[in-house]
Amino acid sequence: MFAAIILLVLVLGTVVFHYLSPWYFTPIASNWAKMDDTVTLTFVVTGLGFVLVNAFIAYCIIKFRNKEGRRAKYEPESIKLETWLTGLTTVGVAALLAPGLVIWGEVVTPPDDAVEIEVLARQWNWSYRLPGEDGQLGAVAVSHTSEDNPLGIDPSDPFGQDDIIVYDPVLHLQLGQPVTFLLRSTDVLHNFTVPQFRVKMDFVPGQVSYIWAEPEVEGSYDLLCEELCGVGHYAMRGRVVVDNDAQYAAWIADQPTFADTQAGLNTDLVAGQASYAVCSSCHGANAEGNKAMHAPRLAGMDAEYMKRQLRHFKRGVRGAHQDDTWGRTMAPMAMMLADGSAINNVVAYIDTLSGQSEFDGDASYNLSAAVERYAPSASGDPNKSAALYQSTCAMCHGASGEGVWTVNAPNLTGLDDWYLASQIKNFRDGVRGRHSDDLYGLQMGLVSNTMTDDQSIEDMVAYIMTLESNKEEPVTLAQQR
Repeated sequence: MFAAIILLVLVLGTVVFHYLSPWYFTPIASNWAKMDDTVTLTFVVTGLGFVLVNAFIAYCIIKFRNKEGRRAKYEPESIKLETWLTGLTTVGVAALLAPGLVIWGEVVTPPDDAVEIEVLARQWNWSYRLPGEDGQLGAVAVSHTSEDNPLGIDPSDPFGQDDIIVYDPVLHLQLGQPVTFLLRSTDVLHNFTVPQFRVKMDFVPGQVSYIWAEPEVEGSYDLLCEELCGVGHYAMRGRVVVDNDAQYAAWIADQPTFADTQAGLNTDLVAGQASYAVCSSCHGANAEGNKAMHAPRLAGMDAEYMKRQLRHFKRGVRGAHQDDTWGRTMAPMAMMLADGSAINNVVAYIDTLSGQSEFDGDASYNLSAAVERYAPSASGDPNKSAALYQSTCAMCHGASGEGVWTVNAPNLTGLDDWYLASQIKNFRDGVRGRHSDDLYGLQMGLVSNTMTDDQSIEDMVAYIMTLESNKEEPVTLAQQR
């Protein structure tokens, strides 16, 4: 009797917990309410079966409990009982499967007015491609993939020239516009999941899978990879922002086309030099940096990283925190670069600079008036951070700090040690990397928390400085293959 009571209490507690639990679906933001209805039906069917089966067990415990003189009766089969069980099971399974099959038919049948958006997944980040004015995506092929063309777009296909390219992990969608997501992977299995959209699908290398959804609620939603894809799987985060028509149009206008990204390979150095004239007042005529102005050395800094940071300064993703004094100074400078072409031009010009001060070798020059030099901190012990670097930072930035382009991780070697230390502190203290659109900054914030005090940061920077003598070329696509 006691066992039956305990069993019934557990059943009642489970049902009550289900209805009172704070852990349930996120609020839906797409047209797939039928998904929620199907899951609710699944809970009803399985929940009813759970209650009935356990209630039957409790009944049997009470009904057939041991009594003096009672003997068990062997009954090998019961046609009546088996008929009822088979019938009820059939109805239950049909109730579970039939709605799912109907909805699956809708999932694999996008509407005619759905816009196709390509999502490219790779360890461990996201890129996107949207149709341009012609409304059609161009052809792609693995053979076309390179550092300058990460999406592998066929440069000879005229339909691909106006394709809109988004290398940032944040994708914007238009409210009320159905979208078909074409899913490609360049390496391993990944998964495209926006919990509020209620549909998800795997990326399979060598093929294009797809799902579709119609966003119905404005907002910003996490994009998750829900397929274990390697050591950086936990950090493979993206974001999908649903905009109204005006916001979406403004975002689209700010994105480059494929033709723009390729034109960027033939940048205007004269225009870049003119733009850099403003930058040189802090960063130096040869991009050598100036610690007194908290301006890092730009010569030798990863070009794509500089472009991304300039875009972030322009959009308020970086340099908006009240404690980021130097970032707030940099933000209005970035605003002087009118568009993506201007950013490409100035970064291309910086790449031509030597990083040497014009006063190097002039013994008669008063060093107190020159660019302030900075000696590596004597307090850092590289031996204390070598293991931490190789087990965390090296996964993205490379074993020798050379940077890995496929994960958009810049080189660390060649950068000023004081700048590295200050930025790690900013990430750790939340001064940098907390904006919702700075997905890579959010990753860095997580990693920087492994350095719990300033001394551990000094140790890490000291170790990175030792990598300069072992500096390798950035990991390229050919090396990844």
